[in-house]
Amino acid sequence: MAAKKLVLTYVDSLRTDMLERAVAEGRAPTFGALLERGVLVPDCVSSFPSVTPVASAEMVTGVGADRHWISGMNWYHRLERRYVEYGSSLEATRAVGVFRALYDLVYNMNLAHLNPEAETVFERLDDAGLRTACTPFLIYRGRHRHQVSLEGLMRRAVDTTGLKFRHHTWGPGELFYGDLYASREVPCKSTSIPGNRDGYSACCAAELAKADGYDFLLFSLPDNDNYSHRHGPGASVVSIAKADHCFAKLVEAAGGLEEFLAGHAVILLADHAQTEVARGLPLAELLGREWSVLQPSDDRPELAQLAVSPTGRAAHVYLLPGEGPRAEHAEVAGLLTRTEGVDLVCWLDGQTAVVERGARSLRFGPGDSVRDLRGAGWDLDGDLAALEASVEDGKLRSDEYPDPLTRVFAALTAPSAGDFVVSLAPGYEAVDWGGVSHAGGGSHGALHRDDSLGPLLFVGCGPERADEREQWALRDVAPIVLEHFGIV
Repeated sequence: MAAKKLVLTYVDSLRTDMLERAVAEGRAPTFGALLERGVLVPDCVSSFPSVTPVASAEMVTGVGADRHWISGMNWYHRLERRYVEYGSSLEATRAVGVFRALYDLVYNMNLAHLNPEAETVFERLDDAGLRTACTPFLIYRGRHRHQVSLEGLMRRAVDTTGLKFRHHTWGPGELFYGDLYASREVPCKSTSIPGNRDGYSACCAAELAKADGYDFLLFSLPDNDNYSHRHGPGASVVSIAKADHCFAKLVEAAGGLEEFLAGHAVILLADHAQTEVARGLPLAELLGREWSVLQPSDDRPELAQLAVSPTGRAAHVYLLPGEGPRAEHAEVAGLLTRTEGVDLVCWLDGQTAVVERGARSLRFGPGDSVRDLRGAGWDLDGDLAALEASVEDGKLRSDEYPDPLTRVFAALTAPSAGDFVVSLAPGYEAVDWGGVSHAGGGSHGALHRDDSLGPLLFVGCGPERADEREQWALRDVAPIVLEHFGIV
């Protein structure tokens, strides 16, 4: 028997409590119908840093940053001696250069920065002869060539500035990426304005459904993230209702809910959650009082001692091999640990990870002393209180920092990781290179549970019960998609 079609529906920054509130208030009836029919994992663990590029890569490859190589919203490219900026804010994009940031976001992220050996679900399904499709989503690499087709604001920007953006890309069979890529003509108005993208995505998905244009569709609904950043996650019932309305357009195009579910399985999930932010932490400015910090578009990068990459409620800090005096590891670690707003300071000592939280320190690496809730083995030395962790019956768990060892170790051993990866305390966000934070709204990126836990709902596929695994993570999504189609 042929597998049902599968729609992987991603709502950026969706929190389980807010999803359930929206359903209870009657604002998200279609999502409510899915909850009634499906298996809900309320606490699926995100990546670390818990930001969209890292989480999206994890979602569609099934591996962590150590293997997919995407390290944050912003990271330092050691070979090219520059910052890679994926769009932390419009101001940050301007600081590093609009065209360079666009090129990194749309083209390099998939075809240069993403590990070529970490196959995406699109590539695996394409190889199996299945019809793949994707509405605007950060990680889309597949086996089909798509020519750039500039439209709207993007065309006007290119015409005005004289910039050249002519590269083809490789994606799923059907790829829609706003003003840049469209695999077929659709009567859908694209927009490059954050917070106004769900409608375009829904229109494209509905057109594909009418044309029977996919076996697997990644249906991206990103606007909840922008709304939560601006108004705080506690106000997100409004943006969840919008996402529900857009999902309903796909359902309607497929014949209504019963007919849709007769022919489709659904996975509904978030990439991460959000938490309230009260203060911006100008980490680059603070470190710049002691050392020379590389600035965006600096024409003498060899003179800098540090590079600082804010990535939401986390950051990478790099020790640079410049021409002048080098920053000492211990001194930088000491300042970071003492900085108000910094919760965890993480680094590698050889093959061993170190996490410091105030005066508490824990060292760990792969081994056999204990197992975590996902079955990975570790050797530990130090104070478990650094991660609010405990070991019972040979198993390590931390409710405050979910799946902490694997997530920290993957973040630190990624090729583009900083010499330090820091996770900020609740209420703080790192100020980006445009001078922007979301103070007064919401943000994410930290190892903390409030940033890291989101819903994972299976309807017509996946597990029969949520407790089939002791702890679910985004890394589990790609294998379940492949399993649904009988691909091992």
